[in-house]
Amino acid sequence: MTRTLGLISALALATAIGGCATMGSRGSDMPPLPASATAPVNYVRDVHSYARPEIARVRHVALDLTTDFAAKTLAGTATLDIDGAPGATEIVLDIRDLDIRDITDASGATLQYQTGANDPIMGQPLTVRFPALTAGETRRIVITYATRPNAAALQWLTPAQTAGGRQPYLFSQGQAILTRTWVPTQDSPGIRQTWDARIVAPSQLKAVMSAEMLTPEGEAAGAGQTAWRFRMTNPVPPYLIALGVGDVAFEGIDERTGVWTEPSRLHAAHDELTPTAEMVDVAERLYGPYRWGRYDLLVLPPSFPFGGMENPRLTFATPTIIAGDKSLVSLVAHELAHSWSGNLVTNATWDDFWLNEGFTVYFENRIMEALYGEERSLMLQSLGWGDLQSTLADLPPADTRLKLDLAGRDPDEGLTDVAYEKGAAFLRTIERIVGRERFDAWLKGYFERNAFRPMTTDLFLQDIRAHLITTPELERQTMMDAWIYQPGMPSNWQPPVSDAFAPVDAAALAFASGGPASAIPWANWSTQERQRFLAWRPPVPPATGRWMTDAQLADLESTLNLKTEGNAEVLFAWLQIAVQHRHQPAVPTLEHFLTTMGRRKFVLPLFTSLWAQNEWGRPIATRIYAQARPGYHPVTFNSVDAVVGRPR
Repeated sequence: MTRTLGLISALALATAIGGCATMGSRGSDMPPLPASATAPVNYVRDVHSYARPEIARVRHVALDLTTDFAAKTLAGTATLDIDGAPGATEIVLDIRDLDIRDITDASGATLQYQTGANDPIMGQPLTVRFPALTAGETRRIVITYATRPNAAALQWLTPAQTAGGRQPYLFSQGQAILTRTWVPTQDSPGIRQTWDARIVAPSQLKAVMSAEMLTPEGEAAGAGQTAWRFRMTNPVPPYLIALGVGDVAFEGIDERTGVWTEPSRLHAAHDELTPTAEMVDVAERLYGPYRWGRYDLLVLPPSFPFGGMENPRLTFATPTIIAGDKSLVSLVAHELAHSWSGNLVTNATWDDFWLNEGFTVYFENRIMEALYGEERSLMLQSLGWGDLQSTLADLPPADTRLKLDLAGRDPDEGLTDVAYEKGAAFLRTIERIVGRERFDAWLKGYFERNAFRPMTTDLFLQDIRAHLITTPELERQTMMDAWIYQPGMPSNWQPPVSDAFAPVDAAALAFASGGPASAIPWANWSTQERQRFLAWRPPVPPATGRWMTDAQLADLESTLNLKTEGNAEVLFAWLQIAVQHRHQPAVPTLEHFLTTMGRRKFVLPLFTSLWAQNEWGRPIATRIYAQARPGYHPVTFNSVDAVVGRPR
């Protein structure tokens, strides 16, 4: 992977960053680019985009789309404002599974275009020709198109797949490179764009987006149709353009936070998420003003593939965080923290994904510490640390580096605990060495200096070496290059230690040694303590892979009421144990869990564990997956297909 081409400033990166990849063949009617448009410039090559922003780039996207739930399509126009090098005569966009019907200029005159060869991961380049740009000119093109029913970013739900059971539902999920399946644009995180939208939907439904809502009551748009208008004036990476359409209602928490979800779930979701308002206040005190206006949450149907998605102004969230006791609200702290790390300062390419997630896990933990105390913070750190150790053991060494090389691979392969937990551990190591006060001052300044700009690892290192790690001794102590470019964990790492987990570990050992489940103080434990108990494994795993007897499994399941456990994190931890022990009585619970939610964090590991159980687990996995797959988002079922295979 070619990293930054020379040393470039953050400002130059913000104006010139983009991608470069092999285009489809150029037709004889497509003359070569003028020399002025092909002059070399400094930019970051994004191997997951066909865009050539050194020639021309998208500045603004205006969508006018109509939903068709029967056909499972969005159709209409995307109007793109573009600028580029003087003399440029074309722009290269990213598309995947889009039906392009027409492309014109602002006056309606037809423009010449062609699509290139299709790649199963990247889709196709869409090259649009126009008269040569002059210096400082912004050109407008209008693309008439429709999505296809298989658009990977979009999930069309039937009424039966919703809580209300009466209306259909649509939502999008664009990260990492799926926005190109519903918006023809330059789909690279380094090519930030402002945008607006008009969405037409059946009048019984409401559209919401990751932007300012301009028409809270909607506008008439023909018989049985209502239009909703939105505007995002801050430039954002395309993966943050997000849409939801369904029978949803809203309840505010305070003057700038609130919750959207289906009406039957609104009261429970609102009560669970009331800490959101205070989290925003805490985050601002830590690292500067919230720059996006409102911060609301959309709690989606259970098929949403992630815990949360940090779409600006409107975090998309899984209903699995509604535990009834606010025990899983750290997810909200995480998505809120992305309003600074990720949305404000964004990884320029997916090779630098740790710059989004490592910073966000660190920031999330600081919010949780401020609200709930140091012990809760340490428990969360310790659980994350345990997940990281498992990940490091499973991945090839090259994928345990913070700076990745994902060329030729799906960028989703970088969505591991390395980016999240190793990245956060790196930042905590720097904080420990320089002191929290100095670290906080640097981090707040980092967000201010680089707001609304893409970021690379090289630029991060330039910034921190200019403003914090300024001496050879600090450089030696922090070992920054080792953390970023070397596999595994550097020698200066220190695992987090939670004193609250000591009695939990003792209880786990006592039970594993033959004690009764009735001796476990389960009722007095927090969710995090319960997760820790269920995550316990023998220091030396037995050759059979089993560390409990059938009698112990039955005792645990019955005494702790695990068949009726409502906390998704706890239930997932138990089902992993049950599968690894081939505990047949837990299969109905497992089947219900896997067929009633589609969060990839839970679904993929459970199917992977089932598949590893060979003659016992594979028939169960095949049967359950055939039933569950139609309810999963493509982000989830594409991952599980690679393990179980696509049902016939």
